[in-house]
Amino acid sequence: MLCVAPHLLLAQTGAASPSAKPATPDWAQPGSATHTQVAPPPDFHRPTRTSKNAIGIFQGQSDVGGPSLQGSSSYDPGKQQYTITSAGYNVWYTRDEFRFLWNEMSGDVSLAADITFPNPDGYEDRKAVLVIRQDLDDDSKEVLVALHGGGMIQLAQRPVRDVRVRDMEYRIGGRGLPGGESPDSLVPIHAKRIGIEKKGNSFTLFVSVDGEPMHPLGSPIQLHIDGPFYVGIGFCAHLPDKTDTAVLSNVALKNEAGAMR
Repeated sequence: MLCVAPHLLLAQTGAASPSAKPATPDWAQPGSATHTQVAPPPDFHRPTRTSKNAIGIFQGQSDVGGPSLQGSSSYDPGKQQYTITSAGYNVWYTRDEFRFLWNEMSGDVSLAADITFPNPDGYEDRKAVLVIRQDLDDDSKEVLVALHGGGMIQLAQRPVRDVRVRDMEYRIGGRGLPGGESPDSLVPIHAKRIGIEKKGNSFTLFVSVDGEPMHPLGSPIQLHIDGPFYVGIGFCAHLPDKTDTAVLSNVALKNEAGAMR
């Protein structure tokens, strides 16, 4: 199916179904000088909270992994802008916590978005993500691209359920991240456009850092995901019990490869 933005006269908002705030385990607290964040216990899972309220081009929205605080999202059709607010301790271990706006799709896919973080003081490891995942469970098989608050871009996969995410990292303007800083890290970059393309079993990261045409970066990931699957945009604050916000604009989603823009 072809997914294109409909003509919308009013902004749409949505929040997943409310529930009692779950306790925040100590291991989920973010890393600091006195604390190391670690993977969750092998048997730790939380159910996803889902609403099928459409928003912009997306059919539904979910708080994947049931973050301690309920997420929210809104769409401004005039600015072609999605604002996503979410808590969520991470999306990089054996399970995920993040706010996800999605469509069910099959076949090839091209998805891209401009990304900004309005809060300059947010946690540096927060992540805005473009995701293709098998289902809405917190440990779903998936491929995603992520832009960190610190400037790092990643292409990653969870090849099967309940294993830690495997990733390739590209530091573009990042500061204070493991592995050192990129050469241009002294010049802050406040907005980037990233994309993910699925062509058969091949998933490729696309980027545009300074407004140049979208172009592939690095080697593709090879993974088979059965259709239908879930495709969309999301955000994780990397904080288990505190929300933050990302803005994703000019989102382009097509049910074909080779349509990155």
